[in-house]
Amino acid sequence: MAAPRNRLHHRRLFLLCLFLGRLWETGASQIRYSIPEETETGYIVGNISKDLGLELRELAERGVRIVSRGRTQLFALNPRSGSLVTAGRIDREDLCAQSARCLVNFKVLVEDRVQLHGIEIEVTDINDNNPKFQVENLEVKINEIALPGTRYPLPEAVDPDVGLNSLQSYQLSPNNHFSLDVQTGDDGAVSPELVLERALDREEEAAHYLVLIATDGGEPRRSSTVHIRVTVLDTNDNAPVFAQPIYRVKVPENVPPGTRLLTVSASDPDEGTNGEVAYKFWKISEKQSPLFQLNENTGEISTTKSLDYEECAFYEMEIQAEDGGALKDRTKVLISVEDINDNRPEVTITSLFSPVREDAPQGTIIVLFNAHDRDSGKNGQVVCSIEEILPFQLEKSVEDYYRLLIVQNLDREKTSEYNITVTATDRGTPPQSTEIHITLHVVDINDNPPSFSQTSYSVYLPENNLRGTSIFSVTAHDPDSNENARVIYSLEEDTIQGAPLSSYVSINSDTGVLFALRSFDYEQFRDLQMQVRASDSGDPPLSSNVSLSIFVLDQNDNVPEILYPALPTDGSTGVELAPRSAEPGYLITKVVAVDRDSGQNAWLSYRLLKASEPGLFSVGLHTGEVRTARALLDRDAIKQSLVVGVQDHGQPPLSTTVTFTVAVADSIPDVLADLGNLDSPANPEDSDLTLYLVVAVAAVSCVFLAFVIVLLALRLRHWHMSRLLQASGSGLAGVPASQFVGVDGVRAFLQTYSHEVSLTADSRRSHMIFPQPNYADTLISQESCEKSEPLCVSDDSRFPVEDSPFVPQAPPNTDWRFSQAQRPGTSGSQNGDETGTWPNNQFDTEMLQAMILASASEAADGSSTLGGGAGTMGLSARYGPQFTLQHVPDYRQNVYIPGSNATLTNAAGKRDGKAPAGGNGNKKKSGKKEKK
Repeated sequence: MAAPRNRLHHRRLFLLCLFLGRLWETGASQIRYSIPEETETGYIVGNISKDLGLELRELAERGVRIVSRGRTQLFALNPRSGSLVTAGRIDREDLCAQSARCLVNFKVLVEDRVQLHGIEIEVTDINDNNPKFQVENLEVKINEIALPGTRYPLPEAVDPDVGLNSLQSYQLSPNNHFSLDVQTGDDGAVSPELVLERALDREEEAAHYLVLIATDGGEPRRSSTVHIRVTVLDTNDNAPVFAQPIYRVKVPENVPPGTRLLTVSASDPDEGTNGEVAYKFWKISEKQSPLFQLNENTGEISTTKSLDYEECAFYEMEIQAEDGGALKDRTKVLISVEDINDNRPEVTITSLFSPVREDAPQGTIIVLFNAHDRDSGKNGQVVCSIEEILPFQLEKSVEDYYRLLIVQNLDREKTSEYNITVTATDRGTPPQSTEIHITLHVVDINDNPPSFSQTSYSVYLPENNLRGTSIFSVTAHDPDSNENARVIYSLEEDTIQGAPLSSYVSINSDTGVLFALRSFDYEQFRDLQMQVRASDSGDPPLSSNVSLSIFVLDQNDNVPEILYPALPTDGSTGVELAPRSAEPGYLITKVVAVDRDSGQNAWLSYRLLKASEPGLFSVGLHTGEVRTARALLDRDAIKQSLVVGVQDHGQPPLSTTVTFTVAVADSIPDVLADLGNLDSPANPEDSDLTLYLVVAVAAVSCVFLAFVIVLLALRLRHWHMSRLLQASGSGLAGVPASQFVGVDGVRAFLQTYSHEVSLTADSRRSHMIFPQPNYADTLISQESCEKSEPLCVSDDSRFPVEDSPFVPQAPPNTDWRFSQAQRPGTSGSQNGDETGTWPNNQFDTEMLQAMILASASEAADGSSTLGGGAGTMGLSARYGPQFTLQHVPDYRQNVYIPGSNATLTNAAGKRDGKAPAGGNGNKKKSGKKEKK
């Protein structure tokens, strides 16, 4: 029990100390000054900056100013000197009337600290007013039978000054019948009385003239006078007498003008005129006189204007009753004005701190105002309130001042403006209230980053778009305002396939529209990943990122590409072999094609568009395999031309074709023999290509003959011979080894090598011989061409004919035989005579030479046209897997080159230590010449 009591005792002690501290703080913050009245404008009252503990510059910086409550501003702050000065004429009598002390109170506000400092200024009185009588001339009637010592009241003078400056004494002019006596009342009021010293005689002197002087105690003294005329009357026995020495009445302040307040009554027992009583105001102030009216005959007092408790709550006056015989009596009338709740509270905003930042801390003062009611008592007690749902709270500051505080965090994005209604209500009956509306603007701060509506975006863009095309638009929203809400879009730096992202796409920094800077190709890349940043313009700026994926959609923009069979470089069609014994469904070849597109655009279908023998062959729709549709007959032509079309499934579909020839034979010699005897096809459309080739060969031959004639005619002119020989050299360039030899190419080859050109070693003289085409047992090898033979001009060496050395021709090698298994042919024609001989037919021989040269060149280059592996000599699968380079002798050692004594050597023979068989090249050459 002792512990709780001690805690309670300590708590009370703490509260007492806190209360005393508050009282000390309040007293310490009260600043007092004193000035005399009637000072000139700008009179220095005191150094307010020093008393507030502020520097001169801080007066303006901290917003120091005077706040007053609904009255004319009497004082002002001088920011240059930091002094409190008078703002106009100050009259103590207007401010405080007859009050002993005249105090003027107001507040000085330090706005940035929201601190109020009380200022109390005492206005001291100076002798600036003369004592003043209500009238300047006064008539006093006295009966001649009046006894000495009778007293007659005289009017009082009024001096609004106070203290010594107020009325101090009266003086009466010298005379023989009257004297002056001054009476002091309980309230300190001084009343002069005229005292009769000697009896009057109307017959001697009917009137006496006196002067009453009123003097104050100021320095210098001020005075005023009233002239009194004493009229001596006949006898009047009784003076009027009021029923009450003091009349009191209470009246509410809201009585209308003309309302009867009370009636004073005095009785006089005399008869006639001496008994008739007349009433008049004997003593009343200048401010009260216009408010009341006195009926002279009835003594009724009524209001002439509305009364206002707030202006004056109490009125005091004296009424005099006088009969016809000049006898008088006086009474006091005290009128108390009762306050009613007729004034609404007055609310004056002293300081409004608007706008306010949304990050203002709790406890920040946003409004300081004064709430005052001119009524008194409960009618003047004011209570202020606001709506409870607002994030603000009202607190009473000092006296009638209130302050509005922030008690919750503000968020401009939720509420950017508050309309605060402050209601001031008094405690009267019925209560009066006043409402004021305060608009508080909340200033935005950059507390929200831009936000995208989605966490990621996906864009589907067809390929082959135009450069500069708008492809997408992103939008970020920032709930802030002004610059804090202005969003700037940008792309994060990145690299795609070694190139910066900015070279592919760009974004409008203001609108967020994304543009393509290049045409996208689905086959190059299929998607782009990037980060889009949205930054606001606040300080510091806030930003957010969103991922954006651009998926390139494939378009059918690529034509199917034929991989096999590849077309020969000489412009002819490819040749495929089919044995006559082939059964239906026999695989001739396979068309292999690819499409760089994807999906449906890359689905390929194969169709046989054209065939020399309809119904003989078929093409797999999806595989591209060319097979026999029926068994081959003897009546079927050896040369079958096929056109296969490859089409994708895009929209619109794209297609390509490949043309190749199928040679029907059981063995290679049969193929060569049959091809040599082929006639031109009856179909004009099928023979167009052959016709063009024949015309081209004929034209080349004619041109060649023309050049030969010119050479023979102009051989003496060396410069002309050189140019013709160069042209002929280019015309005699060896036929390049094609990857696939066609029938028409074979014919062109045969026509090209149907001539022999022999040149002498003398560069200035040449002999050209055109022998009969009887080189059935000679082959020209690429190795001989590498030895710079005159007739074998490669693309890499363009030597003039005159610079080529003459090499004697070597005899051919006699080892020409190879087994049936080593002979080229179909996979089903390997059984035969092992001792078969090389064909002696010139056409067959030269045809085989061309094929072997092409295959040898292909093997040397490491490439295969027909898709075969190394060592297949470029022949298709129709020859079977047994036909490889290991089964075929190196025929280069058996090749006879016209005009040369060199033979192609067999590398394998050298490894075996065998010398290549050869004859006497010179004898062969001479034999050939004899034959010629």
